[in-house]
Amino acid sequence: MLVLSRRVGEQIVIGDDIVVTVVDVRNDTVRLGIAAPRSVTVNRAEVRRAVEDANREASAADDSALESLRALTARHDPTAKRPTQD
Repeated sequence: MLVLSRRVGEQIVIGDDIVVTVVDVRNDTVRLGIAAPRSVTVNRAEVRRAVEDANREASAADDSALESLRALTARHDPTAKRPTQD
């Protein structure tokens, strides 16, 4: 990890097209301005983690709910094979 010291108004350049500017420093808070192309996603780490966690939870859908949905759609599908009763 590279650690740099900057004062208010000073900048850090990342690559050719990302500029980070120190906007304000108060107590233990630093405000940064970030100029980047629209194609570059900029998020706070905790927001990114929350989105990733929510996506993981959503992708791990309950299989029983999926089976219930399949059963409902099969009930209304006239071409679906129905189990035979003996």
